[in-house]
Amino acid sequence: MNQSILKIQNLHANINNDTILKGINLSINKGEIHAIMGKNGSGKSTLAKVIAGHPKYKINKGNIILNEQDITFEETAKRSHKGIFLAFQYPVEIPGVNNLDFLRLLYNSNRKANKYNEIDPLSFFELINTKIKTINMPPNFLTRNVNEGFSGGEKKKNEILQMSLLNSQLAILDEIDSGLDIDALKSIANNINKLKNNSNSVLLITHYQRLLNYITPDYIHIMEEGRIIYTGNAETAKKLEEYGYEYIHDVNNL
Repeated sequence: MNQSILKIQNLHANINNDTILKGINLSINKGEIHAIMGKNGSGKSTLAKVIAGHPKYKINKGNIILNEQDITFEETAKRSHKGIFLAFQYPVEIPGVNNLDFLRLLYNSNRKANKYNEIDPLSFFELINTKIKTINMPPNFLTRNVNEGFSGGEKKKNEILQMSLLNSQLAILDEIDSGLDIDALKSIANNINKLKNNSNSVLLITHYQRLLNYITPDYIHIMEEGRIIYTGNAETAKKLEEYGYEYIHDVNNL
């Protein structure tokens, strides 16, 4: 029997009194990759932010269950410490903050919250060097300021490095393919596939089928107007590419 990592039940959420999510139901088990697709304004990124605990969004109905714990109203940091990771569509630049220092503080903060001893700078340097080799990231990334002057592909690779470092249970990747050329896309997809295992899960949010040429999801969910209106398998993305979103309405009306 598959073990559930995330269960969302009848989730309604708003921002500035505008209801965006209107009854989301979603269940993700360990070892699974799920993709969420939909037109602009369908609520995809809102769902990602609400799962991660973005403070600007208000949940007014429903529940978010992570590993059988109700985290519906947990603070963002606590959700992160419990295993949720959100990779941003547009990672921010942090001038004056060294990437190596940032990653070490991130890692030790997570360890401390989970009652593990923090590790010293030398031990961390050995760990992070192993991680960057795994995802083919040049060592000079570590000495640069966080995302400052990084290309789109480098920023996304830095997000994947953080995901790897935290060993996240549920990685939510919000348009990780946005702004990438084909080589960067293949590299990012390859790293995601390497990090996926039977103990974690990935939730991809994307507009385009091209990412799903390199990462095969177990399920694809189509969102429209704050609801999931259809769930299919990996073939769904190919049908969307060929026929557009009208395909979903045609299938639903059969």
